[in-house]
Amino acid sequence: QVQLVESGGGLVQAGGSLRLSCAASGKIFSINHMGWYRQAPGKQRELVAQIISGGSTNYLDSVKDRFTISRDGAKNTVFLQMNNLKPEDTAVYYCNANLPLLGSTLAYNVWGQGTQVTVSS
Repeated sequence: QVQLVESGGGLVQAGGSLRLSCAASGKIFSINHMGWYRQAPGKQRELVAQIISGGSTNYLDSVKDRFTISRDGAKNTVFLQMNNLKPEDTAVYYCNANLPLLGSTLAYNVWGQGTQVTVSS
């Protein structure tokens, strides 16, 4: 059983910074990709940033040049450095990991419990 534990959310003023961390634990042989999603009240969950096992990254357009995703592969930990935060970044942020299902070509997703990020204007 793989688990994801997030930390680092909180309340910050507009223009401030926060760093989210997500550590994966359990029986992990490899991870295809890890990322951060967010969900604001009344809105659908959206992908914020993703890092693939080879190191390539993807970002939501509205966070490019402000957020940076990185990963410590040895520790199965992913980070999201968020700078110049805006009130519209307020949401619950969820960590996600996509892992291969051993013995098949399939994969499965694991989610963290979510961490609240609130940006005041």
